[in-house]
Amino acid sequence: MCKVADYSLVNLNAEYCFIGKTDEEKSLVCITGDVPANVTQRDDGWKGFRIQGILDFSLIGILSKIAEILAQNSISIFAISTYNTDYVLIKKENYQKGLNILKHSGYKIVE
Repeated sequence: MCKVADYSLVNLNAEYCFIGKTDEEKSLVCITGDVPANVTQRDDGWKGFRIQGILDFSLIGILSKIAEILAQNSISIFAISTYNTDYVLIKKENYQKGLNILKHSGYKIVE
């Protein structure tokens, strides 16, 4: 996860690249090896999973239920949503613990 000065050095063809822009910042989430040289801030050490399937916009609460279960176990997340689905990033040191908790809570984990 990082902030960039601009998107000129971002490899938009990388395997994983998510950009977000507001009036206050330009953000980038990408694989550590793809971080461009013009970052102004960064936070490494995240690992993520995808919520399986294309999520219809009428579906309610899927991401919030996952976030709630992890929060109850003191695991913070960074969520990214695209048109089709949601991605949940967890700090590497809590990643396996998070997956185990979700599995124990009834979620099917596909690796």
